Amino acid sequence: MKRNRRISAVAALALAALVTGTGTGFAATTTPSATPVATHAFDTAPAAATAPTRTFHGTLPAPTGPYAAGEEIIHLTDTSRLDPWVPSSGPRQLTVTMVYPAVPGTGTPAPYMTVAEATGITERRKLPASTGVTPQTLSSVTTHAFDGARPQRGKHPLVLLSAASENPRMMLTSLATDLASHGYVVALVGHTYEDSGETLANGQTPPCAICDHPETIDFDAEAVSRGRDVSFVIDQLTHGNTAWRLAHLIDKHEIGMAGHSLGGAAAAATMIADPRVRAGVNMDGSFHPVPMPGQINRPLLMLGTADNHPVGGHDTTWGQAWAALGGYKKWLTVAGADHFSFSDLDVLQEQAGFPAGPLSPERGVVITREYVTAFFDRTLKGIHSPLLDGPSPNNPEVLFQS
Repeated sequence: MKRNRRISAVAALALAALVTGTGTGFAATTTPSATPVATHAFDTAPAAATAPTRTFHGTLPAPTGPYAAGEEIIHLTDTSRLDPWVPSSGPRQLTVTMVYPAVPGTGTPAPYMTVAEATGITERRKLPASTGVTPQTLSSVTTHAFDGARPQRGKHPLVLLSAASENPRMMLTSLATDLASHGYVVALVGHTYEDSGETLANGQTPPCAICDHPETIDFDAEAVSRGRDVSFVIDQLTHGNTAWRLAHLIDKHEIGMAGHSLGGAAAAATMIADPRVRAGVNMDGSFHPVPMPGQINRPLLMLGTADNHPVGGHDTTWGQAWAALGGYKKWLTVAGADHFSFSDLDVLQEQAGFPAGPLSPERGVVITREYVTAFFDRTLKGIHSPLLDGPSPNNPEVLFQS
């Protein structure tokens, strides 16, 4: 599989795999005090371990909407199919974080992830203790989501989120909490055996089964498999209240999906296979597979880096997909953004003392939230936003490609 994305060394942080636009990943690390050089984590960890230990207190940006963000973890088992990556494990098991509009001041602060999930990240990326990023500090990142929060009344559109290849579902938490604060129910879908670890119903947190040899991965097949995960989650959330006690909050007729990197490819693949997904967002991911004319006649937003996804750029799948799309569509790029400007990673990278790219991590979060929310407001709620009409003086980094 051809690599069609290059990640700068400045953007490299080993909190998660550095993932190309195709979803290919490689572990790398930089040290806060040294000139960053992209390398394998095990090559630099011993030297970095001699540096003074930092204190890491991660905090994601607070949601911007009128509601609080409630959170609940659910575990689902798809008895209709074996796990595609480890068939010997039995039926496909999924962990999903549900984030929903909640009453402010209710509930208790939700952890970012389990300690076991955080351990999977720190061990896989060989993070030196000098960074201050430990399983305990990583799991304790402030998310502004609240366990047991009282839900807002009414029904709300459902948005499903899929993270980058090798990245656990939590890496899109800042987007999830903001969408919930603006009146969306959000499902962060963990794709078991495809990342550093998702804690399952039995308490086990299995490691990635396909990450060590990305050159052998069929990314079309992985994106399609993720689409099956998402369709199953939709089934479970819209057929009664057995899978989630708050399923009555969901407007089953207004469903969207957004994804980052390979998750963006999965959003398009899901739309091809499942007409219930009425609108989709691909954040800086190559299309796998590339949609054919007539396959997606519903709204799609393409939001990527200006370096890698302009019209005529080296990722030819974006031009091919654009020509095939039949519904409302927007192609936007963000000047100065790197691949992880659309996830939590750059914010946590900066807070851990690693150098940031040209676009500040906070601006990356603001832009991602504003444009994804505006897109779903228009396509799922029928609310017009001038953000999507053309360039905005408040967001000069956002370039309208078409």
